[in-house]
Formats: sequence, structure tokens, C-alpha cells
Amino acid sequence: MKIPISVLVVIYKTAGEVLLIERADKAGFWQSVTGSLDAPAEDLAMAAAREVLEETGIDVVSLPEGALQNRHHHIEYEIYPQWRHRYAPGVVKNTEHWFSLKVPDDTQVTLAPREHVAYQWLPYQEAAKKCFSPSNGEAILQLFSV
Repeated sequence: MKIPISVLVVIYKTAGEVLLIERADKAGFWQSVTGSLDAPAEDLAMAAAREVLEETGIDVVSLPEGALQNRHHHIEYEIYPQWRHRYAPGVVKNTEHWFSLKVPDDTQVTLAPREHVAYQWLPYQEAAKKCFSPSNGEAILQLFSV
């Protein structure tokens, strides 16, 4: 069963291009990197780095120190009904912690084909509009509003 605590990582380049990936299990659902903790005590930053590596092939360890930033913001949302079977009975809410990851402009992406089927780099405003999750769009806009 999945743990109802997750991370969302907005990956971006210097010019403000944001990486979006399309879910394999839901065509047209574009999102940033997301994923649940593997254990209740898993460190949030470690979970974020793990999910980035699993979903995009980008190894946070190879990037400059400070590339991965905890945004110190979290939200609680209702889990979509079609995905509730992944959680313990009665679990309907998830707490999502926001991170950002600045990557070099020549960063290569290697998707995990069982999870995602396509990716694209978009200007942040366009990326925010394309996300199927309103909170994902909000995370992108918040990152660039500073």
C-alpha cells in the first residue's frame, strides 16, 4: 500500500523552461515528477531525489550542491477516486511536499516507460496551464513568482 505522503518536484532550466512528463496510465495527463514516500520515516529530500532518478534518469547527486530545493510548502489534497485502491482502506487524502530542481540546459531525460510515455520542456506559464493537477500548476507558478 502507498503511503499518503508524497513529493512533487518541479524540474526547470535557467531560462524558465519546466519539464513535464505524460503519465503512461492516463493519456494526456501531464505533470511534474511526483511520488510517495517508500517508508513513513523516509527523508523528504531523499524521496524527491529518488523519484527524479526513477522517473527521469536525472541523478541529483551529479548536480551542483543546492540544485534540489525544498520549497517548504505542502498541501493536502483528495486522492482521485481511480487511484485510491493503491492506499489503505479509508485513506482519501494525501500530503504533498513541494521541491524544485534546477538542471543544466543540456540535461538529458530518460523516462521510466511503465510510468511515463513522453516529456517536454515548456515555458513555465505554459507548463502550469498544461498540468492536469491544479496544485501542480500552482507549484510551478509559485516557483517563478519570487
